[in-house]
Amino acid sequence: MIARRYRFHGYNALSFVYRNGKTVRSRSCLLRYAPNPRRNDCRVAVIVGKKVHKSAVVRNRIRRRLFAIIHEVVGDLPPYDLAFTVLDASVAELPQKDIKDTIYKLLQISDILK
Repeated sequence: MIARRYRFHGYNALSFVYRNGKTVRSRSCLLRYAPNPRRNDCRVAVIVGKKVHKSAVVRNRIRRRLFAIIHEVVGDLPPYDLAFTVLDASVAELPQKDIKDTIYKLLQISDILK
């Protein structure tokens, strides 16, 4: 789990990213991002919908795996709001290295991670 200061809080916290953000997509994940000059740290959310997998256990496993990778990078990121949306249930069985490569590729394409 990432620290509280790097998470979104409240019901309308993600609405800014959905309205004003840009989108980058890979085969299994989608990244919506928007610069947030009002904050000193970035905020990160991982969204795994019921359409990805019916079981909450599997959805939570996917969420934890992504947060573990993001936890390594989150302190080095500039003040952006990031929302990772999982599009495919195969992320639950992928090797951790493949998921890490996907996340890093999304962050590099969006010019957040250099």
